Amino acid sequence: MSTTKTPAIMFQGTCSNAGKSVLTAALCRILLQDGLRVAPFKAQNMSLNSFVTREGGEMGRAQVVQAQAARLDPDVRMNPVLLKPSSDTGSQVIVLGKPVGNMTVNDYLAYKPQAFVAVQAAYDSLASEYEVMVLEGAGSPAEVNLKSHDIVNMPMARYAEAKVLLVGDIDRGGVFASFVGTMEILDDWERDLIAGFVVNRFRGQKSLLAEALTYMEQKTGKPVLGVVDYLNNLGLPEEDSVNFKAGLFSPHRPTGEHVTVALIDLPHISNFTDFEPFLAEPDLFVKIARTPADLAGADAVILPGSKNVIADLKWLFGSGLAEALKKFSEEKREIIGICGGFQMLGMSIDDPYHIESAGETLAGLGLLDLATVLEKNKTLTRQSGSHLASGLPVHGYEIHHGQSRAAETCDILTFSNGESGGVGNQNQTIWGTYLHGIFDADPFRRWFIDRLRHRRGLAPLKNVQAAYDLEPAFDRLAEAVRSQIDMQAIYRLLKK
Repeated sequence: MSTTKTPAIMFQGTCSNAGKSVLTAALCRILLQDGLRVAPFKAQNMSLNSFVTREGGEMGRAQVVQAQAARLDPDVRMNPVLLKPSSDTGSQVIVLGKPVGNMTVNDYLAYKPQAFVAVQAAYDSLASEYEVMVLEGAGSPAEVNLKSHDIVNMPMARYAEAKVLLVGDIDRGGVFASFVGTMEILDDWERDLIAGFVVNRFRGQKSLLAEALTYMEQKTGKPVLGVVDYLNNLGLPEEDSVNFKAGLFSPHRPTGEHVTVALIDLPHISNFTDFEPFLAEPDLFVKIARTPADLAGADAVILPGSKNVIADLKWLFGSGLAEALKKFSEEKREIIGICGGFQMLGMSIDDPYHIESAGETLAGLGLLDLATVLEKNKTLTRQSGSHLASGLPVHGYEIHHGQSRAAETCDILTFSNGESGGVGNQNQTIWGTYLHGIFDADPFRRWFIDRLRHRRGLAPLKNVQAAYDLEPAFDRLAEAVRSQIDMQAIYRLLKK
């Protein structure tokens, strides 16, 4: 039996958020355009932004985007281990799409050897079906406190026999020192896996880097294989909350007639990509709300998903936002809850199995007659259905431990299996759903915005103004990266 590995290349970084995920997606699309069957892979991902596959498995959103770049259906083997932080020192651990438990840091360190076995099996299974694999690391391979038990960077590269491109973010400054410092910390066998460097997020005249690029090769013996521009407004979903917290959802306010949606920035916000389709709408301003004053002037408020609903509900009351939301509802302005935010709109949330707390029961906002219990088993499913008031189709996925039971409420959408997909009050100024991705559907999103326009006294636009289609974004990304990275060198590395 042959043990020849599938040709593979891997992006690792000098730090977190260096651009590894985007470059992985770019290379997947480039190789696909060149006629190769290619798949992405990340052994372990830590993110609150997850997705549910058709088979009901949960995986990181970044690998979903990379799969879409390769025109593949997302597969949990592409991200066999997903860590979803639930506190500063603990995470829910998901292996091959299913939760295996909540673990502290020490618990997970003890579990890691078992996790790496699952990672290797997933990689072998996935790689056997494709001609090329594009892997992504996590953080930096030079974290001396993590190297001894790393399963996602150099140990994974060695297992996959992948050549590594080390990515550095020059926009942060100090990129060449980061490259050299990383090389100094790596062991000999790890340095041997480095094939070259990629300078990412460059602004300016590239000829000014010539001396530095020559220095890098003389100092390390490794070439710089690309200098990639700072690419603005890619139009691709973000991997995690880093960019969200840094101001991703702070676009310029439209100058013409428009409506405003306030999005509550929960401390444990998850699946904020639910609202990225709003960013392209010409008559909608998404305003991030962290204080009661931030709700001023909003036509609607959205409570998003949360990885720790108990803690975030306490934060709402402590910050004064809970009282502000109640006043907002009295003004008959619209309040929407998605997943965890939906649960918070109700009367109570009970955590008898210690999923997110020590077994607490908390009073909710009391805006919907809804009671939620956090159950042991997690709901993971893709859904499609119809929004009842508009008659328009919607689609998405559910990820939640909570099971909610409604009393005096009205269904606002029905799934194709006949089940209720969400409930609201009588006039539907307050409503919620477990359906992530409900605003991805262009006609429904336009209907929602037009309803806000009508309440503000503006004429509805009726026709779809912006299509949420990632294909043009992938092609733009591939074109930019292909022109700025040495693809001939990449192909030589894949043949070795």
